[in-house]
Amino acid sequence: MFFYLSQFLSFLAMPLTIVIVLLLVGAMWKSKKIFWSSMILLFFFSNQFLSNLAMNTWEPEFKSFESLQNYDLGIVLTGVTNLNKTTYDRTFFNKGADRATHTVQLYKLGKINKILITGGQGLNPSNTNTEAELLRDFMVMAGVPEGDILVENQAVNTYQNAILTKEILIEKGISLNQTQLLITSAFHMKRAKGCFDKAGIKTETFPVDYYAEDVRFSIPKLIAPEPYSIFLWHKLFKEWIGIVVYWVVGYL
Repeated sequence: MFFYLSQFLSFLAMPLTIVIVLLLVGAMWKSKKIFWSSMILLFFFSNQFLSNLAMNTWEPEFKSFESLQNYDLGIVLTGVTNLNKTTYDRTFFNKGADRATHTVQLYKLGKINKILITGGQGLNPSNTNTEAELLRDFMVMAGVPEGDILVENQAVNTYQNAILTKEILIEKGISLNQTQLLITSAFHMKRAKGCFDKAGIKTETFPVDYYAEDVRFSIPKLIAPEPYSIFLWHKLFKEWIGIVVYWVVGYL
């Protein structure tokens, strides 16, 4: 229930939802002030420079592979596959495939000895695959021995990623005092790290899957509206709302 409620609350607070509501209210009340306010907001949220600047400010700096020490376990969060396209002989990736590909690279570079993948099916998938199993299949195909991959396939949110990962660590006799490497998207790392800290799992972070580009000035980016910019704001708003909700209910 909490999962569906948090998704609904996020939908209500999304930038595009706010703009549409203001447009409807302005039309019904015949208010030019509300109408132009919605237009200004739409221009703001669709501005490429501003959305990239906001995302670039939020995402933590990436870490070079060379700067990492060696870790016994790399914990990778799912949320990067397309579960609404049914297939049983391959993995369809959405944005975020870095979580899987960089984990494989970390393993092959000897930075992590084993991999723990955590994540179930999410919200209303159209097939019975779980993300953790799909990522495992991809990693095995990419050359990671299946015996070096642990799978947690029940979690539906970041809080459960941490709690169910802790259960596996205890079950496998892996010390909670041992520092593991946490791998997830850069925009999501603050919430993920907070949940794992709260669960009592010591981690260092390895952010991947960056949405922001290098900040640079150009006329098109400063003045040309871009739908992808609205998408970036949606990612940020959803993450910020998620952090607030997690803090309120005690997950962080």
